[in-house]
Parts: sequence; C-alpha cells; structure tokens
Amino acid sequence: MSKNSKGLGRGIDALFQDFSNFEEVDVQKEQIVEIKLSELRPNPYQPRKTFDEAGLKELASSIEQSGVFQPIIVRKSDVKGYEIIAGERRFRASKIANKETIPAIIREFDEAAMMQIAVLENLQREDLNALEEAEAYDMLMTNLDLTQSELAEKLGKSRPYIANYLRLLSLPESVKALLQEEKISMGIARTLLGLKDENQIVPVAKKVIAEHLTVRQLEKLVNDLNNDDGKPKTKTVITRKVVKPYYISESEERLMDKFGTSVNIQEKGGKGKIEIEYLSKDDLTRILDILEISFDE
Repeated sequence: MSKNSKGLGRGIDALFQDFSNFEEVDVQKEQIVEIKLSELRPNPYQPRKTFDEAGLKELASSIEQSGVFQPIIVRKSDVKGYEIIAGERRFRASKIANKETIPAIIREFDEAAMMQIAVLENLQREDLNALEEAEAYDMLMTNLDLTQSELAEKLGKSRPYIANYLRLLSLPESVKALLQEEKISMGIARTLLGLKDENQIVPVAKKVIAEHLTVRQLEKLVNDLNNDDGKPKTKTVITRKVVKPYYISESEERLMDKFGTSVNIQEKGGKGKIEIEYLSKDDLTRILDILEISFDE
C-alpha cells in the first residue's frame, strides 16, 4: 500500500481488495517483456488530466541514466496494441527520454477492473486535484452503480465528504477549468457554490483571482451578495482591520483549503487557538473524517 492510502479511510481495500497490490511484481511467476512505446496507449479511465512536467522531466532524466526499474502493467487492447493499466508516468517519462521500449507485464483485466485500478492508483498517491477527485467519485458511482452512501462506506468516508466533492461538478465549466488548473482552491470553489444567484458565480470567481481574495474574504462577499435586497444601506460601519502576521494568515489559508471551511487562528504571547467552523452535524463528521477521528473506537 502507498503511504498515502491511510487518508482514504479503512474501507479502501474493501472496494479494491483484488487490486490493492496489483503492481507488486513476482518475477518468478510473471514474465516481464519489452513493449514498444508506439504500441501503448493510456488507460481510457485515467482520472488524472494533468501531469507535473517538472516531475516528468526529472523521472525522464533518471530513466536515461538507469532505465525503468518497475515494469508498467498493461493489457492487450481489443483494437490494437496495449492499454496501460498502471504506470502512465513511467510511459510518459520514457517518451521524453527518447526510449523506444519499456518493460511491462501483461495481465488480463475487464473494463470494470481497468476503471477501478485507474482511480485507486491516483487516490492512493494523492495525485488528483479536487476536480479530478470529484470526477473519479462520479465515475465510480456511475460504472459500479453505487449511491453516494454506498461509495462513502466502501471508501471509509462520510457521505457529506463525497457529496462536497461531487457538488464541485455543478460549477460552471469556466470555473471548473480554474479549479482544474488550480487557480482557485477547493475552499474557494465550495464557497462560490454558496451563492444564491448562480449567475454570480463566474464574475465572483474572476473577482477572486483578480483581487487575490482569501476564503474568508470570499465568504464575507458571498454573505453580502446573498443578503443584498437591493435597498439602499442606511448605515455604514467602519471597522479597523487587524493585520495578522504572514505565517498566521498563510497557515489559515492552508487549513481552509484542507478542511473546506473557515479557519481562524488567534495568537497572543506565543500561545493561541485554532477555530474550525462547521455548518452542520454532517459537516462536523466530514471534518472529523479528514482528521481521522472516530468516536466508535
């Protein structure tokens, strides 16, 4: 198991128990063959849309010097050549390194297995951004005919956790593109979904980027827009803004991105406290899931 698999919950192996160790190679039982890169094509169910170019170049440099240590896993295509089950980064890096072949193990998998493995590999390694993870959950539900509750149980997550990701798919396409490109965070995206007028989502998203708004600043803006009844304001209250040290505000931003909700850090005299806001009991359960806290143990 990957070191990151713990973050998926205790139930991940229940869903993928037949595939959790599919890349562990027993050279005494399976034959490793050299396959031409030109005969390979990516897993059609690959949820990851973007690959880190710098990381690929670094891997390509290693392959140029030492070759590919771990064979990729493939299956024979119904059309021509082979489809990559696992190891697309190695495949892409080998192309950058101008290699002609790559070591591979050929296995038999049906369409359902191909889809499950593609999602599992990326979830375990935390290779997916928020939108890709949402699309992966949607693909699992569609292809495995699962409800949100059933998928949450299999993944060891709460249903609100899954629901919060799936809600991202309802964003306008232009805003989903910003999330895909990581120009906005999941915390920003979830806050945008709180706008009562859906027509305001795109312009507000553009405002977030142009003015570098934080999640907390956006929450205030969304609240003001939702409560704007069109009537002239009779009184304006001017408050003095407290400027927090950079390391405090930066820590708040990172925590807000992680938890998808408001986080307030107060510090005085070297001591302080962290406040994490939740909107309902389900939202509290979601946050506890992220913290891997269970009251059942």
